[in-house]
Amino acid sequence: MATTTSRAIHQGSVGETESKGLRVGLWVVQGLLAATFLAAGLMKATAPLEQMEASMPWVSGAMGPAVRVIGVVEVLGALGLILPAATRIKPSLTPLAAIGLTTVMALASITHLVRGEVQMLPVTALLGGLAALVAWGRSRKAPIAPRA
Repeated sequence: MATTTSRAIHQGSVGETESKGLRVGLWVVQGLLAATFLAAGLMKATAPLEQMEASMPWVSGAMGPAVRVIGVVEVLGALGLILPAATRIKPSLTPLAAIGLTTVMALASITHLVRGEVQMLPVTALLGGLAALVAWGRSRKAPIAPRA
């Protein structure tokens, strides 16, 4: 019986450690993604189009006006990654924000492919993959309970 109790205690602590590690890891990823998307989104929403065209060729032409919308979506997504989870007010919005950012990165990948800008694909794949990880983690493995 002592062996069974010892095994049960050990298994419980291992599961707890793994769960805590996942929760901490998700917060780190959420913070890094939020900072990245907030900075990129603010720049796209506010910088002069001519200035952005110099560093981001995809902004030219028909994409010019859309860049403002993309910037606002990225800012809202960044806020959605952090605020609902941190305040525990509607934390179910965090995985939805992550799904939205995953979609934005999938569409960005398509845009870069069509334009022949394949050098951008690793960046969009990484950001989209991390956003998908947050969506999965916060909806399935380590959801945050709403405030009581």
